This record gives sequence, structure tokens and C-alpha cells, in this order.
Amino acid sequence: MTVDEAHAGRTGPAAPVVPPSGAHGGDGLAVAAALGLDPADLLDLSQNMNPVAPPVERHLLRHLDALHRYPDPAPATELLATTLGVGPERLLLTNGGSEAIHLVTQVLGGGVRSEPEFGLHPRGAEGPRWRTDPHSPTGVLAGPGEEADVWDEAFYALATGRWTAGREGVTVVGSLTKTFHCPGLRLGYVLADPDVVQACARRQPHWSVSTLALAVLPDLLASADLPAWAGEVARLRRELVDLLRAHGLTVEAADAPWVLVHDPSSSLREQLAPHGVLVRDCTSFGLPGTYRVAVPDEVGLERLDAALGRR
Repeated sequence: MTVDEAHAGRTGPAAPVVPPSGAHGGDGLAVAAALGLDPADLLDLSQNMNPVAPPVERHLLRHLDALHRYPDPAPATELLATTLGVGPERLLLTNGGSEAIHLVTQVLGGGVRSEPEFGLHPRGAEGPRWRTDPHSPTGVLAGPGEEADVWDEAFYALATGRWTAGREGVTVVGSLTKTFHCPGLRLGYVLADPDVVQACARRQPHWSVSTLALAVLPDLLASADLPAWAGEVARLRRELVDLLRAHGLTVEAADAPWVLVHDPSSSLREQLAPHGVLVRDCTSFGLPGTYRVAVPDEVGLERLDAALGRR
């Protein structure tokens, strides 16, 4: 049942109340519950994922026996290190990109190079400088002369078709669950000098990455076609921009799998959520009146178009 169907039989002026925006987007479960909607019927464009990644379920079903074993990250670490073109001593698998950020913050500290910037990065006045690439929230890829000490490449593969920028002498945090559209699986990594990797590993809880995630990683890597995926994301982003502008919205797009909509006169999040589409309010970035809209697949574009027509 869609949100419109769920509320079609109500009488009176009462409308569903959309809960306040979360700090980092991806709060679809809370919004769906508040609107009386099956979460599967909510198009959550507040979270940025690969819209053209093949379904991971078929891989997971092949490895359910892994649930009966404790994790051993060594084979998966070796494989991912080979994929990234680095030695395994420079790589640490983590429970998603958020754990990678947390561990590097504990070891190196530091703060963002400039604002606005991703909310999970540290905000210290001293120490190494952090930057997302492509930048969050603007979506702009770093230029060849830009410098930082810690680079967050969570969306780099989807923006460029390459796993990593290959910068020397820096620390990188990454999120494979963005690339493969499986945020519930929790797969991230730290790529750094061996001493930083070892220091992060000492602060990581034992068995941090699940056996199931480790078991499915080889299948995910084998299914990856980064150049094709990046090309499709760019094509869909152009279609998204055209769609939003056709509805009279001001759009800013760059290199990332999302765009920004500048709509200070109304609340786009609250307008779209009752019609089954959730977008990210960028007030937490210090950008009130701006909304981040993830690039959806073709079906998602149709749903967004319909929701915009009903708002």
C-alpha cells in the first residue's frame, strides 16, 4: 500500500506528520512508520547508493552457512587489497565506512578542511585535515592540486569508475556498501600506512566485520563494473536534473550520485514524504532550504516525477 492509498480514506484536514530529519539521512524506517507505510514502498532518496548495482540477495543466499562460523578477515583483506592495488598490511576491513571514520579519528584526530563537510568527520582545530571526494554535500571531485591528509572516498568509485585516487602519503576511508547498495551489510575499510592500520586495528572490536559480509565480498568484487556503473550514474543524474528542473526546481549537480535542490520557499522533504519519496534536508550541513536528492534508477525517476506532480 502506498502512502496516498494509506491516507485516502481519512476524513478531515489532518495530514500525516513527517518526523524531523535525521542527522545523516537514511531515516526511511522512521518516516515509513510515522506515515503508516511499508518501508519497501518508500523510495528513500535521502541515502546515496549505487542505483544500478545488481541485487546482493542472490550472493547472500549462497553463503548462509557462514552464519555458523566466527569471522576471519584475512582472506577478504587479501582480496580487497589486490583489487585496490595495495599490500594487505595497508588495509583494514571495517564495519562500514562509519567505523573506518571512527577508528581513524581515534588514531589521528584532526578536523575538516572546510565547511560544509560530512557530519561524521572530526571537527578538531589541530591535526590532519579531512575531505570527502567527491565532496559532501556539493558532489564536486577534488582537483589535482587539492590537498588533505585524510580522504573519504565513499563515493569515489561511483563518480569516477575507479576504486581509489591512489594518493601517496595519505589515509583513506571507504565504504563498499555504498558501491554495492547494501548498507545493512556494513563493509568499509581504512587504507593507510601500516602503522596507522595497526593502530586502528588495536582499537577495533574483535570480530567487527561479520562472517557473512566477509564471505560475500569476493562475489561482490567479481560483480563490479565500475566504469559502466559510473557511466550509468552520470546518465541517470542528467535525467534527474532534467526532471527536477521540469518541475520548476533549482538544481545544482556535479560528479556524485546525488544532486542538490535549492528550494528555500518550501519544505521539499515534507512535501514529498507523504507521497512515498524521501529526500535529505541539508540543514544539518548548515544549508537550510537545500535538499540532497540521490540519483535513483529509471523506476525511481518515474516515482519521483509522480510525487513531484502531487506535492
